[in-house]
Amino acid sequence: MTPSEVPFLPVPFMPRQVEIETRADGVLVARNATPLRPLPAHLTALFRRNAERTPDRTWLAQRPADGGDWRRLSYAEARRAVDGAAEVLLEHSWSGRPLVILSGNSIEHAVVSMAAMQARMPVAPLAPAYSLRSRDFAKLKAILELLHPAAVFVQSMKDYERALRVFDLDEVVVYYAEDPVEGMAGTSYAELIGCEPTPAVEESIAKITHDTVAKYMFTSGSTADAKAVITTQRMLCANIAMADQAIDLVHDQPPHVTVDWLPWHHVMGGNSVFGMTLVKGGTLYIDDGKATPELFGESLRNLREISTSRFANVPAGFAMLAEAMEKDDDLGRTFFKDLIFIGYGGSRLADDTYNRIQALSIRHTGHRISFLSGFGATETGPSAMYVFWTTDQTGLIGLPLPGVDVKLLPLDDDRYEVRVRSPGITPGYLKRPDLTAAAFDEEGYFKMGDAAVFVDRDRPEEGFRFSGRVSEEFKLDSGTFVRVGALRVAVVDALAPLVIDAVVAGQDKPYVGLLLWPNVQACRQFLGTPGASVADLLASPILRAAIREKIDAYNAENTGSSRHVRRVRLMAAPLSMDAGEVTDKGYVNQRKTLETRRADIEALFRDPPDADVMVF
Repeated sequence: MTPSEVPFLPVPFMPRQVEIETRADGVLVARNATPLRPLPAHLTALFRRNAERTPDRTWLAQRPADGGDWRRLSYAEARRAVDGAAEVLLEHSWSGRPLVILSGNSIEHAVVSMAAMQARMPVAPLAPAYSLRSRDFAKLKAILELLHPAAVFVQSMKDYERALRVFDLDEVVVYYAEDPVEGMAGTSYAELIGCEPTPAVEESIAKITHDTVAKYMFTSGSTADAKAVITTQRMLCANIAMADQAIDLVHDQPPHVTVDWLPWHHVMGGNSVFGMTLVKGGTLYIDDGKATPELFGESLRNLREISTSRFANVPAGFAMLAEAMEKDDDLGRTFFKDLIFIGYGGSRLADDTYNRIQALSIRHTGHRISFLSGFGATETGPSAMYVFWTTDQTGLIGLPLPGVDVKLLPLDDDRYEVRVRSPGITPGYLKRPDLTAAAFDEEGYFKMGDAAVFVDRDRPEEGFRFSGRVSEEFKLDSGTFVRVGALRVAVVDALAPLVIDAVVAGQDKPYVGLLLWPNVQACRQFLGTPGASVADLLASPILRAAIREKIDAYNAENTGSSRHVRRVRLMAAPLSMDAGEVTDKGYVNQRKTLETRRADIEALFRDPPDADVMVF
């Protein structure tokens, strides 16, 4: 039996019932024929329900900084802590002013966030990079001017001391979990959660509605303009209800367990992963690793211990995971033991990575595993479309989820601009009515700025494929359009497994050039040098010759100027989610990366070319 003939592990997907409305002007509207079920009252209600039904179950677990055994927080323990903190926040009577969170994912971060929601106080989780890496704190200052926060939470006051001094500490209360700073006023986490709750907490919870603002989320690459997406309880509840309905797993069979690193200041980790843990009454193991060569070892350590029932990551993470499991059968057995399905971001998963993980799944379970992907944005909270069926195709963005209407405006013979309307969409941007008006069309559809194509126009139930950002396309100096999304996918596939991502450049130039990011682990394996640094890998004439051979083969099949690659620069510094180079949808932010890597782009097209630029 060939791998493609091995059956998939069954998953209880909802039926694919899509309706297509065709308008006279060629515009299409796609919608799910299955109505959306009633929404939960709010996220807090789910949290408190879990504390009553399964009080002793672990809600959150995280390793301490010294790398010891897991710290665990049960739902009952969490409820007492959340109620105590909510009491403190209510006593201040801050009238809707938000609480800013500067730190990364942590147990304390989660407790403080839930407490703020119970107190009807919006939470604004910010990328730690704005506080830890910035010299002038320009982004942080712009955000604070917009938000006018009442309080701020940091995991370590010492680590965030410089950033805290940007705040007006006479007006903003500081809460911290660790490392107080002498001379800087603050309330410890222990003191915050130790307060005795009064009936005021229950009274506040009773006033939460779907229109209550739960969060302000900042979109990838947009925080320099301080564009805060208003995230309501309706958005949070609609998104988790849609996903829960699309994959109708019975609660606790098996219990929902996930190991996850996706940052909570991004919508996928902070809304989807966090929210689904609550709707399923499950356990979230906070992974302090990340999909980078330097940090992925921590993720592997966690995955060797915890069998996760569902798992999400970015394509780079799956490439590293595949290589690790190919060398470590114990890791593979633990990973696949309870696994029901895998989710990945809007970026297309390379065929090589997909096939390797399927081979591992067959080895350990006798089944293939479903790889699911979706489509959305910070403004859609994130869900709009999802792959809720078993398929061998990667790169799909799915079909509309229940309650979602997708408007498709023709761009050319096969591509459509995508716009979305659903109960999971933001009401707008904080204090920016101009940006809010520009983001929606006359029918109330949010303009995604993305293009999509039907997998099969005659069979719409096969879903849609992502076809790039409309705004990322450009013309060469010949006037020829370059379809960035399609080109990037084709190149990454052609160079797999040695290359994991690409950025396409060449606007107003005579030819296309690429910045390429190596798959570090795959390159080390290819060269037989497990300890080689990234710099050593990129300097290897053997690796460069292999990449050259693959690009020559690709170019032989793609002779048109819009797809033919003439120059390549290999990149050592990984793409940064914190810098906005990777979007909250999980794919490369072309425009942002071209901006942040301006010097590399200049070198790519310089004549004569730099020595490290590969010319074709």
